[in-house]
Amino acid sequence: MKAAATALVAMLLMLAAPAAAVEPGEMLADPALEARARAISADLRCLVCQNQSIDDSNADLARDLRLLVRERLKAGDSDEQVVAFVVARYGDFVLLDPPFRATTVLLWGGPALLFAGGLTAIMMWFRRRRPDADAAPLSQDEERRLQSLLGGDGSGGPS
Repeated sequence: MKAAATALVAMLLMLAAPAAAVEPGEMLADPALEARARAISADLRCLVCQNQSIDDSNADLARDLRLLVRERLKAGDSDEQVVAFVVARYGDFVLLDPPFRATTVLLWGGPALLFAGGLTAIMMWFRRRRPDADAAPLSQDEERRLQSLLGGDGSGGPS
């Protein structure tokens, strides 16, 4: 019974691990500012992990960005000013949901282009494998040679 309880506690702690990326020393004393910082951090991409927000990442750069966000908030910046500051420094790639612009069109359209290219390649491959309907029929000499190679008697089987 005690082992089962220990295993349950261990599993619950493992589930909470991603939420523990923000260390207690990083947190702001003001709960309203901390909530704003967490909301901003949830929308910023970790440049090391690239598939996590800086709020979820344990990377050193993500920690630095979390601290930067909190510094800017303590300095009195609005949420938009903080995000604009980080984007000015790292580019649109730092946003988990980047805006649709000329500079990000490949980011937004890239998956569709890759899908279309792959679909085109598959269609071309199948088209090449299809028997050629325009092939000329065998001449009588070619037909006799084929029959002799197949068995000689014209029955299609070996003689």
